[in-house]
Amino acid sequence: MRVGLDVGSTTIKCVVLDDRNNLIYHTYERHYSHIVEKSAELLRRVAERCGREAVFAISGSAGMGMAESVKAPFVQEVFATRVAANRLAPGTDVIIELGGEDAKILFLTNGLEVRMNGSCAGGTGAFIDQMATLLKMGAEEMDQAAQMAEKTYTIASRCGVFAKSDIQPLINQGAKPADIAKSIYQAVVNQTIAGLAQGRPIKGHVLYLGGPLTFSKCLRQSFDETLGVTGTCPENSLLFVALGAAFYAEESWDLLKTAELLEQRGMSETYRSQPPLFENQAEYDAFKARHAKATVPQADFPTDYAKPVHIGIDSGSTTVKVAVIDENAELLFTDYRPNQGDPIALLKTVLLGLYESHPKLNVASVTTTGYGEDLAKAAFHADFGVVETVAHFTAAKHFMPDVDFIIDIGGQDMKCFKIENGAISDIFLNEACSSGCGSFLQTFAQALGYDVKDFTKLGLFADRPVDLGSRCTVFMNSSVKQAQKDGASVENISAGLSISVVKNAIYKVIRASSPEELGRHVVVQGGTFYNEAVLRAFEKEMGLEVIRPNIAGLMGAYGAALYGMKKAVKGNHSTLLTEPEMRAFHRETESRSCGQCGNNCQLTVNTFSDGGRLISGNRCERPITGKKDDDRWNLYEYKRQLLLGYKPGENRRGRIGLPLCLNFWELYPFWHTFFTKLGFQVVHSPMSSRKLYLEGQGSIPSDTACFPA
Repeated sequence: MRVGLDVGSTTIKCVVLDDRNNLIYHTYERHYSHIVEKSAELLRRVAERCGREAVFAISGSAGMGMAESVKAPFVQEVFATRVAANRLAPGTDVIIELGGEDAKILFLTNGLEVRMNGSCAGGTGAFIDQMATLLKMGAEEMDQAAQMAEKTYTIASRCGVFAKSDIQPLINQGAKPADIAKSIYQAVVNQTIAGLAQGRPIKGHVLYLGGPLTFSKCLRQSFDETLGVTGTCPENSLLFVALGAAFYAEESWDLLKTAELLEQRGMSETYRSQPPLFENQAEYDAFKARHAKATVPQADFPTDYAKPVHIGIDSGSTTVKVAVIDENAELLFTDYRPNQGDPIALLKTVLLGLYESHPKLNVASVTTTGYGEDLAKAAFHADFGVVETVAHFTAAKHFMPDVDFIIDIGGQDMKCFKIENGAISDIFLNEACSSGCGSFLQTFAQALGYDVKDFTKLGLFADRPVDLGSRCTVFMNSSVKQAQKDGASVENISAGLSISVVKNAIYKVIRASSPEELGRHVVVQGGTFYNEAVLRAFEKEMGLEVIRPNIAGLMGAYGAALYGMKKAVKGNHSTLLTEPEMRAFHRETESRSCGQCGNNCQLTVNTFSDGGRLISGNRCERPITGKKDDDRWNLYEYKRQLLLGYKPGENRRGRIGLPLCLNFWELYPFWHTFFTKLGFQVVHSPMSSRKLYLEGQGSIPSDTACFPA
């Protein structure tokens, strides 16, 4: 009997072959970071079903440390894949394999050549999982939706964070989830080809392996269309590495003894650690009691309430928050829920609920803020819109008048404000990276099989939190994976991630040289600070006790309501849709390409039932005004026509081609003249376009050069 174990970054695969190499047992399951326990359990299961003596080997990205601990034979996964392909799919030219966090292209014809992702997990299963989470879909659901798509958007795939920056506006602007799902799969294809092909054409008989390609029909179709091939996803495509390990294994082992050895030796804890968040229960109790004092006054909100109220709406990247206050700025009502990709439908439900439960509701003002500020304001006829930095400052100042530093960590963004003399003097925002935000922790919790609240609680009393530094989400995947190999428990990984969030905020986003320069009267807010591990880590890193309001996640909505209260004219009523109008309200979204200039912005046109309209996705005012510019005053058009006016001369000494991009765009007149005078015929590439880029992306001999380089 032959047994192969493939321990990957997120899953564990096991195969059992009889003496004729027939597959008699196999399993594929997530290990949720419990690598040793899961492996031992599988070996026992195999021993009970098939017998305890077997020729045995381990493979996989997380299997090496485990194999070393019990002195079991280890087969490198690329080699295992090749062994299995030679046996089960002879004649294969290229293998494309996508795993949880790794991507590989194996060229088998004319000698083995391997392309693997290094430290970037963009375009892998973990990336697809992150994007599915953002769309509030399961992986299977996302694949089914993608097959109904009508169009694709351009989405970054090199990093999950950049991809979120592309996807979130599409969600907030009402783009169809099916179109976004299809675009995500296309982004994975582009990332794999651009990052891994590196100048070698992918052609001939192509084999698709690994979870993402096995489970997603749409992903396979996208590869086929982009490469111009008809690839094959073979039977047992998920098990090729495990099968290769089983085929290559030579030594006979006692599986039960190996399982026992694994549990005894496990994996020694060799990672770098840092001090625990709480030394004991008493320290934690004192911490809880202190933060319980920071509360915003609340008032009764009976059903017959008829006094004027002010409503604040914070439509964020992942959640929707609503706060209703009275004329004394006391809270009457709050609502906080995930936006599920459709914030407008959720807001309609909340506002209708307010009308129904309070028949005499007297709305004096409605103010919107957050990512979806413009959409919510246009849809429901809100009175005011306020930039979220101002909304958060307004709330914090009302709560703590002498505040000199505010930090707000939301689902995907981070805002920090320095306050001097009662005004914002400096603002720090995360521009491209969300590795210190709520979705960062949520993604890791889900990858390890936990609800985010349960996951972060695990870290409160961890004895040796892992020192993960303050790195990008994608690199952090690798750090967590390494910590798992080094024997770190889930508790210590959880605590380490919470500490990393804080270090990322202070040293990468704010770029502080020391915590002291941030201020001494600090208010922390945003949903991420409900997480006590993050809050405690922040206080320890800053070396002071901070204020976290009990409505930390609602401060944007509360600040918007306060802003509206100050701006509203006494006695006036809000322009908010009435209850009958709210019931009748619906919106339709349509995606279209603007086409009024070379940018070809993908517009999302929201049309509301009352005839109102909001156009988003535009990078200029042209789609809204409907006017075309007069190209006589367009310097860019003038320059373009000037460059295209240079025609190829006589070919006396040869032909030279210049790419019309980067510095050649600026210096083309010089080079054209220079080479023409020397007797060369000078031609240039056509105008850059998405189509041209996609055609050439596989020819870049580097995985670090991005478009347009």
